[in-house]
Amino acid sequence: MKKVGIIMGSSSDAPTMQAAAKVLASFGIPYEFMVVSAHRSPQWMYEYAASLAERQIAVVIAGAGGAAHLPGMMAALSEVPVIGVPIKSTHSMNGLDSLLSIVQMPSDVPVATVAIDGAHNAGVLAAQILSVGDESLREKLKALKAANREKVNKQNEGLLKDM
Repeated sequence: MKKVGIIMGSSSDAPTMQAAAKVLASFGIPYEFMVVSAHRSPQWMYEYAASLAERQIAVVIAGAGGAAHLPGMMAALSEVPVIGVPIKSTHSMNGLDSLLSIVQMPSDVPVATVAIDGAHNAGVLAAQILSVGDESLREKLKALKAANREKVNKQNEGLLKDM
């Protein structure tokens, strides 16, 4: 199975990005988890982007706070789908600056963007992208959707009992 690269601009982003790793692990999807900073280590970022095929990375989940250039730069440097996770950081505007930096990409450099601190959904989206060529993964996603429907049904049952 192809891997997912979970990268972030700083180790302080790791607690947020772990949510994506947990989702991928629950689906049995292999992943890498590392710091690749667009600002502090631009050469490493270029090297990482150039090595995606060699690493068998099919999707990149890139989390960044503040100016949040990492997701866009990965999209500019590679051909694989990139999912951006805007991260609320101590020096940001509650993550809004990161969200706007990631979502406002120029033509031909798309970055799928999830909510601020939305690494969980980034993991699910990566699984959905990979499921296009993987029937067993698609079945796991169907099971997730069924479990979510069951949760809603149980919530409705509880509401009816309270009336």
